[in-house]
Amino acid sequence: MPAREELPSTLRRSPKEAQETWIKAHDSAVQEYGEGARSHRTAYSALKHSFEKIGDHWERKAGGRRGPSDKQARKSTPAPGRTAEGVDASAPREHLYATAQRLDITGRSRMSKKELVDAIKKANRKATSKARSR
Repeated sequence: MPAREELPSTLRRSPKEAQETWIKAHDSAVQEYGEGARSHRTAYSALKHSFEKIGDHWERKAGGRRGPSDKQARKSTPAPGRTAEGVDASAPREHLYATAQRLDITGRSRMSKKELVDAIKKANRKATSKARSR
């Protein structure tokens, strides 16, 4: 499978099921659109329906929740643009708060839903960067 060689580092640290979801969607997108950024966006969009990024890896969405994580993931062929970077922005505030708690984000109790999404994105980027440097 061509996508195995291109598997992003965050997915290499994720469950096999998340890896297979991304690979299958990526390979299908490559056949449809060719290799490139569009295929990667499509694969991430498919991944975001069942998984969310927590720190430096992807985990199955809590409580069996399914569906797009953000506005971009709702599109069958996402365009370049702003995303929630794997954070389940569609989740209830309580879930986002619990995720922020797991990631030890300070000030989380006073944050709005949007602020929690932004803080989780920042914590995820930091964790990914730290994992890459190991």
